[in-house]
Amino acid sequence: MKIFIVDDHYMVIEGIRAMLQQEQGIEWAGQAMNGASCLALAKQLPDIILMDIHLPDINGVELCRQVKALYPSVFVIGLSTFNQYTFIQKMMENGASGYVLKNASREELLEAFGEVMKGRAYLSLDVSRELHKPAEDDTPVLTRRELEVLRLIAEGLTNQEIADKLFVSSTTVNTHRKNLLAKFKAKNTATLIGMAVRGKVI
Repeated sequence: MKIFIVDDHYMVIEGIRAMLQQEQGIEWAGQAMNGASCLALAKQLPDIILMDIHLPDINGVELCRQVKALYPSVFVIGLSTFNQYTFIQKMMENGASGYVLKNASREELLEAFGEVMKGRAYLSLDVSRELHKPAEDDTPVLTRRELEVLRLIAEGLTNQEIADKLFVSSTTVNTHRKNLLAKFKAKNTATLIGMAVRGKVI
């Protein structure tokens, strides 16, 4: 099996590669740290792409859709730190064959690879439990930065405090805040936070 990974954290890539390098039947097909590179390199047709959900240039849901449209024979397994209903559901709707968390063991990854190569869907136990919980309908898909800003808003930080924490301008934070309000169709910040909590986004 040729395995490719896209993740913007080098330590995650190296950790998974080290975990798999001694496994017979596993070939490391390459890596990317953003969606654009993934799309370019996926033309080499790995068997499986382990795909981070929060990438700097595109979210994993949209990247998964594009990969499956261009390379339908490639299996995609979502990879995330967050056990978030919305992303799990929408990744699967957009063609992913599985979803695992970044704390997955070697054995779990190998099981996931084996299952998707047989044409079956694979969800880790925690992910499967989350998927069977009721969730708010039409919860929007957020970029990684929007999710960071949303969590800091929920902590009560001002635009300037968030800007200082994320090393961006307060204007950028205000743009993210406006985008979040628009995506959730929320009238104000209090409504935004309430909707995000009900939708299990935070």
